[in-house]
Amino acid sequence: MIKSKIKIRNRYVPAGIKILYEDRDIIVIDKRSGLLSVKANYEAENTAHHLLTNYVRKGNPKAKVNLFVVHRLDRETSGVLIFAKSFGIREKFARQWENIEKKYIAVVYGHLAEKSGIIESYLAEDDDYRMQSVKNPKDGDFARTKYKVIKESKNYSLLEIDLLTGKKNQIRVHLSEKGHPVVGDKKYRKGAKGRLALHALSIRFNHPFNNEEMIFETKIPEYFLTFFALPGQAT
Repeated sequence: MIKSKIKIRNRYVPAGIKILYEDRDIIVIDKRSGLLSVKANYEAENTAHHLLTNYVRKGNPKAKVNLFVVHRLDRETSGVLIFAKSFGIREKFARQWENIEKKYIAVVYGHLAEKSGIIESYLAEDDDYRMQSVKNPKDGDFARTKYKVIKESKNYSLLEIDLLTGKKNQIRVHLSEKGHPVVGDKKYRKGAKGRLALHALSIRFNHPFNNEEMIFETKIPEYFLTFFALPGQAT
């Protein structure tokens, strides 16, 4: 684990967030499932962005410190998330974003015939705000998802995923259309229950200020591993 340049003020860290790293330019967190990354029409304050902004301003309510969104995770997706402390730093992230390595972990239904591969399609949003693959490249955005099966049980598979592009709901759509939706995905699988079994496991990038290579890893949620426990084994 890379040591923070700024001491983490644990007493002020909001619920649902674990701060992995902080310096004068960026803050990296592990977000819990169920917490929005940024505000939406129906929620403005219970978001990672709002809660972290309050955190960095602690001790000085009049502080003008602002956080800028580098990327987002779906509300039900947990894992590593980055915010910038200035617009300039965010723009530097944007310029290198295609080269940033983002790994996810997911539990999906069933067994994939091909244990590794790349799923490619053009994604577009329909009238119900659901993403789907379309045949005409002019109607969607190109998306690539690389996956590898790392564990299987009777009814489920655990996948390690490299997000080669970052389109809305990309992983969830690609796996659903392949016939192996993510466990708990109520949007792309009818009758799904429980939390979404999708987690942003790690991210690797060059620091936008000094170009130092940085990698942040999180633990696989214990909930995911319960799908692969042996009968009678503690989970």
